[in-house]
Amino acid sequence: MTEDDFLGSLYQRFPVTIEKGDGALVWDINNKEYIDCMGGYGVALVGHRNPRVVSALKNQLDKIITVHTSLYNKTREEFLENLIKLAPKGLTNVHLGNSGTEAVEAAIKFARKYTGKSGMIAMNGSYHGKSMGALSITFNPKYRKAFMPLVEKPTFSPFGDIETLRSKIDKDTAFIIMEPIQGEGGINVAPDGFLQDVRKLCDENGILLIFDEIQAGLGRTGKMWACDHWNTAPDIMCLAKGIAGGVPMSATLVKPEILAAMSKGEHSSTFGGNPLSCAAGIATLQALTQDGLIANAARIGQILMEGLEKLKQKHNIIREVRGKGMMIGVEMKFEVKDILFDGISEGVLLLYSGRNILRFLPPLVMTEAQVNKVLEVLDKLFTREAERKKNAQGQD
Repeated sequence: MTEDDFLGSLYQRFPVTIEKGDGALVWDINNKEYIDCMGGYGVALVGHRNPRVVSALKNQLDKIITVHTSLYNKTREEFLENLIKLAPKGLTNVHLGNSGTEAVEAAIKFARKYTGKSGMIAMNGSYHGKSMGALSITFNPKYRKAFMPLVEKPTFSPFGDIETLRSKIDKDTAFIIMEPIQGEGGINVAPDGFLQDVRKLCDENGILLIFDEIQAGLGRTGKMWACDHWNTAPDIMCLAKGIAGGVPMSATLVKPEILAAMSKGEHSSTFGGNPLSCAAGIATLQALTQDGLIANAARIGQILMEGLEKLKQKHNIIREVRGKGMMIGVEMKFEVKDILFDGISEGVLLLYSGRNILRFLPPLVMTEAQVNKVLEVLDKLFTREAERKKNAQGQD
């Protein structure tokens, strides 16, 4: 029996059974070592088994695991205080949940209630989750088609095109939501000026601006928030993935007047804000701000980006390298499935974004030596793949 006998086939599975991890490394049940460029789809933000997170969890376990938000808890209070100190300007209220999808669901409800409007605009290439509300503003038809009808009144606009976006808004538009750097959509970086233009558009039309920084936030791009690259703050921001060092948690950061529009009981989460997650969240924020991880993301990300650009010059099978910090995409001229599986054999766990893009979301603790090893392996894999394609063409 394997996990597949119970889980069904909802996930793309790789033939590796991970047993333990440390920093940017993981080991399988045969004690084979891998450099982890997947990072749990961005969850292992501060590294596997981060010492601060491990210690915080152990200490909290000795106190209490769960305290519903109908009661007060000092660990939760400390986490909220620490998070708000780091939040973009004006975002001083928080709703705590358990996943990125939940953060987006809360944002949809808060925005609709506050504005009294129901129109929703998201970007082409967007990914905001797979629950019914979040799925409604997720662009890819392969996720949406089987579950129609979804939440009404979503509209999509090309990412980076302010004039088309302007034409999409109407008197019933409640909010515009976007990822400053699209993750699932292929590591698409917002063009310079776009976020500022959208902020202005929203202000002029009484529309709320929501940033989904579930993948791009919390230091991953070399700044605390991806939107900091463009000096633009939203009205609502969605966070999750690595916010608690690997423990399930999400936060929807909100301007106070928006959250004030909600009545008691209109939105809640049984597990949201549990002390265990909050303890891990405090430790994660400390790791980011006190251990140099954001600066490391910028420095190591630059080394990785430069190395990938050199590989692009060497291998004409690479179309483009893009991203910021340690959120990088390599668009290939063919499907990357074989590279993913070859990487496993070479001791590197790689991630994809669509069929032809390699996506890098490694822990921010990754070292220069580990990056150089990854680049060495990629060079080998790209050479192998080029030969494979050449042989296939020869057989044709």
